[in-house]
Amino acid sequence: MKRREVLSLLGMTALGAVACQQQQSEQSTGPAIRTTYRWRMATSWPSGFPIFETGARRFAQYIATLSHGKFIIEVDSASKHKAAFGVFDMVRDGQYEMGHSASYYWKGKDPIFSFFTTLPFGMTAIEQTAWFLYGGGEELMQQAYSRYGLVSLNAGNTGVQMGGWFRKEIRGLQDLQGLKMRIPGLAGEVMARLGVQVINLPAGELYQALERNVIDALEWVGPHLDLSMGFQQIASYYYTGWHEPAAELQILINKAAYDRLPKEFQQLLHVAARATALETWSEFTAKNAESFAQLQQQFPNVQIRRFPEEVLIALKKATVEVLDDIAATRQDIKTVWDSYRRFYQQMAPWTEISIESYLQLRKNPSIYQ
Repeated sequence: MKRREVLSLLGMTALGAVACQQQQSEQSTGPAIRTTYRWRMATSWPSGFPIFETGARRFAQYIATLSHGKFIIEVDSASKHKAAFGVFDMVRDGQYEMGHSASYYWKGKDPIFSFFTTLPFGMTAIEQTAWFLYGGGEELMQQAYSRYGLVSLNAGNTGVQMGGWFRKEIRGLQDLQGLKMRIPGLAGEVMARLGVQVINLPAGELYQALERNVIDALEWVGPHLDLSMGFQQIASYYYTGWHEPAAELQILINKAAYDRLPKEFQQLLHVAARATALETWSEFTAKNAESFAQLQQQFPNVQIRRFPEEVLIALKKATVEVLDDIAATRQDIKTVWDSYRRFYQQMAPWTEISIESYLQLRKNPSIYQ
């Protein structure tokens, strides 16, 4: 048999298996689940906000399609409910069955939640995903949220985020003293130790705050979302990232509502979250590359900078201090920190010898230019 015929046969076999599986699923779940479940989701993002809010709607569409219209999720953006940082409370209290946000926004309620978004100078997106799925991270996350009557699912990764937009150049540590900056999560605590005045603001207020000098600098995500916000029209210095190498988005679910679902729909939430996570990460990767090229071509006034070495050394030192201090407060936090650190130590040598080495090989010289 020729290679093309083999591939064709394999393709038809795979399609047949999928069709058979789908038919069996419809036969088993169709008559069993007669009730139509209608949930509401609150997001931390403005209406129509690219990748973030639209990703939440993509997740809801997956659920509707795969449940054959028996599980409907209505998405309410922060533009509607007016509480971008209130998602945790609204979901926990049952005002909404679920939310779409980021775990580190809830560090004020419990510092353990910061560990499930990203850590400064920490794992990359693929390393962190491996920790969640194969290093015990997901189980630790569920244990942490179960104390508050919640279930947390990963819903996509931004990849490495940029270090932020600054009105003035950062030449050394002295330039951080008294600097007013929007930077959330553990990175905000690290920056505060270096003299930065940290101000946390929701997405819808960032441009105006920077424009009116309420803040001197801010970090958001990366080229695609940053350009859409217009920060390049105000600040000229755009620094490379250190603080969020793998920022994880989150689907937050009220545990009581989750427990009332049929098992099939509980599983569907997990499957749809993973599908959404892959698409979100892929979309960030593709669109950041496209927007970075646009930034270089259309905004020559913007200067891409790396923080000075003395600043990076101080940031690393402060990061370890912050993490150790937080871990010392409770055994469960220490357990998460130890788990993350062990997996990082295991992953780092392999990442360096595989991905980092390969990137150097393809760069010098590149054969695709």
